Amino acid sequence: MMVIFVSQCEKKALARTRRVLDAFADRIGDNTWQTVITQEGLLAVKKLLRKTASKNTAVSCHWIRSRSRTELVWVVGNKGKFDREGRVAVNSTSKNQVYRDDLLDWKLLPVIQSLACLAALLHDWGKANARFQQKLAKNFKGIPADRLRHEWVSCLILKALILNTDNPYSDSDWLGTLKDGIINEDAIKTALRMSCEKPLADLPNIAKLIAWLVVSHHKLPVNPDNLFNGSECFSLDGLLKLIDKSWGYENKTVDEISLCLEFPHGLLTRSSKWLSQIKRWSAKVLGMEELISQTINDGSYCVLLHHARLSLMLGDHYFSSLDVNQTSNWKFTTELIANTQKDKSPKQALDQHLVGVYESARDVVAKLPLIENRLEFSFNTAELKRKSPPAYAWQDTAAKKVRDWRLSCNDTRKGFFAVNIASTGCGKTFANAKVMMALSEDGDSLRYVLALGLRTLTLQTGDEYRERIFNKNDGSDLAVLIGSKAIADLHYQSRLDQTYEQEQQGSESIESLLADSDEIVYQGELPEEGLTTILKKHKDRQLLYAPVLVCTIDHMIAATETTRGGRYILPSLRLLSSDLVIDEVDDFTGSDLIAIGRLIHLAGMLGRKVMISSATIPPAMAEGYFNAYREGWLLYCKTRNANPMVGCAWIDEFSTQVEEIGIREHATQEFRKIHDKYIDRRVKHLNKQPAKRKAIVINCEEVMKRSDEPVVKNKKEAWFNRIAQTTLDMHKLNNTIDKKTGLKVSFGVVRIANIQPCIQLTRYLLTYDWPEHSEARIMAYHSRQVLLLRHEQEKHLDKVLKRKEKRGEKPQAFYDETIRRHLDTIAANRPDVKNLLFILVATPVEEVGRDHDFDWAVIEPSSYRSIIQLAGRVMRHREDKIEYPNIAILQYNWRTIKYGDAERKPRFYFPGYEPDPRKRQANKLSNGKNDCLNSHDIFKIVDINLIKARLDSIPRIQEQPENSKTPMALLEHAVIESLLTNYEGKGPETLQGYIQWYWRLTALPQYLNRFRQSTKTTQLYRVANETGKAWFTERDTRGYFSYVNTGEFARQDDAYQISTLPLTAEQSQRLWIQRDYFHLLREQMEISEMSIDKAAIHYGEISLDVYPDSINTEYEYNDQLGLYKKESNHV
Repeated sequence: MMVIFVSQCEKKALARTRRVLDAFADRIGDNTWQTVITQEGLLAVKKLLRKTASKNTAVSCHWIRSRSRTELVWVVGNKGKFDREGRVAVNSTSKNQVYRDDLLDWKLLPVIQSLACLAALLHDWGKANARFQQKLAKNFKGIPADRLRHEWVSCLILKALILNTDNPYSDSDWLGTLKDGIINEDAIKTALRMSCEKPLADLPNIAKLIAWLVVSHHKLPVNPDNLFNGSECFSLDGLLKLIDKSWGYENKTVDEISLCLEFPHGLLTRSSKWLSQIKRWSAKVLGMEELISQTINDGSYCVLLHHARLSLMLGDHYFSSLDVNQTSNWKFTTELIANTQKDKSPKQALDQHLVGVYESARDVVAKLPLIENRLEFSFNTAELKRKSPPAYAWQDTAAKKVRDWRLSCNDTRKGFFAVNIASTGCGKTFANAKVMMALSEDGDSLRYVLALGLRTLTLQTGDEYRERIFNKNDGSDLAVLIGSKAIADLHYQSRLDQTYEQEQQGSESIESLLADSDEIVYQGELPEEGLTTILKKHKDRQLLYAPVLVCTIDHMIAATETTRGGRYILPSLRLLSSDLVIDEVDDFTGSDLIAIGRLIHLAGMLGRKVMISSATIPPAMAEGYFNAYREGWLLYCKTRNANPMVGCAWIDEFSTQVEEIGIREHATQEFRKIHDKYIDRRVKHLNKQPAKRKAIVINCEEVMKRSDEPVVKNKKEAWFNRIAQTTLDMHKLNNTIDKKTGLKVSFGVVRIANIQPCIQLTRYLLTYDWPEHSEARIMAYHSRQVLLLRHEQEKHLDKVLKRKEKRGEKPQAFYDETIRRHLDTIAANRPDVKNLLFILVATPVEEVGRDHDFDWAVIEPSSYRSIIQLAGRVMRHREDKIEYPNIAILQYNWRTIKYGDAERKPRFYFPGYEPDPRKRQANKLSNGKNDCLNSHDIFKIVDINLIKARLDSIPRIQEQPENSKTPMALLEHAVIESLLTNYEGKGPETLQGYIQWYWRLTALPQYLNRFRQSTKTTQLYRVANETGKAWFTERDTRGYFSYVNTGEFARQDDAYQISTLPLTAEQSQRLWIQRDYFHLLREQMEISEMSIDKAAIHYGEISLDVYPDSINTEYEYNDQLGLYKKESNHV
């Protein structure tokens, strides 16, 4: 390709740019170069230019496409030097228009800065106590924990200071005292000897905010003994009066409470530097008294506190992490120490630490407007600007309508909330990118976060963006973040295969902002100015700078779910600077839905745009999340120059509708009304589509009637037998003939709700007496499998089940070496066999995240959602019109068969929408509806005639009347309504209680509704020696492995009662694929250049659920089946 480079650089950047370009191209003018270059070479040029880029750099690259046309490929540096086509301005004119200044728009920025600075100067004041100073001594050998945490002591000191003024209910008195530099240590010490159980109670307005910032700078307060379920909290005063030391600030196992309230070395009044800053910022805050009171009255105080706490904690993290050499210029004026080095020698003086954190927090606040508006955008959007193919023309329609709405806003900032409900396979992910580009200020750039629920989906979406949007790019526009380096390594190896074929130190603020296990795939260069001063780690800056971030939602939801430590800081900063798209949002249930609502609310509060995307979004979910967003947006408008109106978009493959919803009291009802009408139109379109899936219900009454059997195991075998018979029936109706062997072949999935019966069914099918002319190849697929073995399994399934052939074409799977071997072997050795079934026995891990296409499915029901999700894996990509049923739903799930079908008794839980009977407190949901079904018989709770004609998402996306024939779907609507649209909710357990009331200032909402709340797990590792012998090991509480005398990892199989179980020859013969862990481990040793030990702990991880009653549980393990409980007679 022939390209021209044009430089508009200034100052030193001009010389640096010339050095790079002179090495690759011919200079044909003072600042112009031309050359013929490959795509790889062009990427190398761009990388080198980015490496040395500064604010004075501006280089454009033009591709000469023909005699009459050039195309702007990219711009490095200041994009304002060029227009959209890469042209340079030759003249300038002026125009009167609304001037937007980031600092002027942040009208409360001085208040945020003043609060953060004063809180920073006081946040560790309590470290002056005798107990804390004692434990920092080099010769200290005692327990490092304190009876009272230092931040609680800081609040006690502040309260004592306030009580020692003439009017302790007035901010002007205590702030005036500090402004004058008057701190009466003796009076404070005397006041501290008097019992003060609730230092945050009865404080004047500014003191309330300062005290909360101080007490929460490590952790949000929570009282595990009283969770205040259903309790109201209508005022800031009311909340602060509840908080005492039992909210996480007292360790009753430690004595010496008196030492925590003694201050033999004083309270820093001898530190002139600290005292001068106290005087300065007290005066500043005092001047804002009226404005701060106004924010408390109108509710916008929570925006102030969010930014102030974030700035304080980031400043604390940064300054605490500095090496002693970087802070050695401080002159010690007191004996008080803030923290120590690893060798227990003093690191920072207490006054030095307080002043250093104040300076860092001050700088962070000053950078907030820059973070919000000036971080990198991607302008490499040529692929998004191209017209979509005719089948995907709806993507362009959606982008155009959203762009028209944005342009109609002129310079007025309005909120934006979108619901993309297009069908699976229609290109939602690509459409979302087009819509987000249309929403950008110039309509041509991208900066947003795409959050997904699964690591596999995250990696797949990252691949799609990299190939379809940024395929001509150097990797500087896209970052992919997941929580496991091992999974990322294995994923990208697969891509290559396809191509070729701290308390003891006195500081809790030094922890990293990202977990060490977090893996970011980002190849862009990071500017060496700006945030380098406050974000020390390269990985932290990668997450923030990348224009488009694709990540698991866990990383973003930490912004609202982190209650202790600083892991919320980076996602909060990212959300401040990026719009948010949540893909496959309805993959979450229960507490997770409320947690996601908190994240959407924060996005609105930070002024961002939000889109939720999934083919099966229920109406209550759309309405509840709109309400969460709108309430956040209204808070944003109170602190900024923005319009309270929210633009709402409904998008699918048939139409796009954009409406503005105002500030009226009934905004949520208005949204729901529009949403329901839109869904009605969508349903009419869907009903005109040819049915790709038809379902039947498999009668299991005979199995249910075996209640006289003394052993439950016999009942389970009868159920398994019914499943085996059903797979044969499904195969007969849905198969493909292999022309080479004449075999009728089908690929089917049996969905089983839980791991234990999944493995038991697999073992049953491996020894099943298949009919004379039929044979089967079986595979178990679940989450309790060694990482490397599961990856190998998924790699094979992803390859053979990507079915996109048209009618009459040979399936891609028939070319696969493993599948071909099975077909040829059976044809050669078993000429009587005419039918071959490939059966995947899978838990719900198959329902989402895998791009698999099966011929048929057998489903153990747990919820209507699970039926729809699994059905989406049948005929996923093929457009053939079907004549016969290709989905079979079992009449009862195993739990119903085992315990019997009883009215209002939960049977659809773990997974499902019915409550766990062990935690069930009432028989009603918050909306007054029943929390359980009257029956768990699919014949009674699903419209049989409807699913016989077509099985699709309509009952999921459209709430049916109460008298409908689908009560199973109605229960799910009722549960989601109770979680997300309970607008009368006031307690911390409700979403509305978090959004509207004061519980957000505590950790109670997160404690009551944890994100991804699940059973406690233990991480084991499958390790091996050079002879191929393998066993399980684990890390100790400090994260280290134990070794035996031979130097090998300690064996933990006996500790967990795990025995390795080989399969019989017959069972092995019927396996779909056979995996050899040791062989795969040796491969990874060569690929990754690791030792066998390192490879094993990197790729051999497996999770084991730990239950309170699992102490005596015995387990069995097999490479092909995974880890499972040993079977007993009473299953």
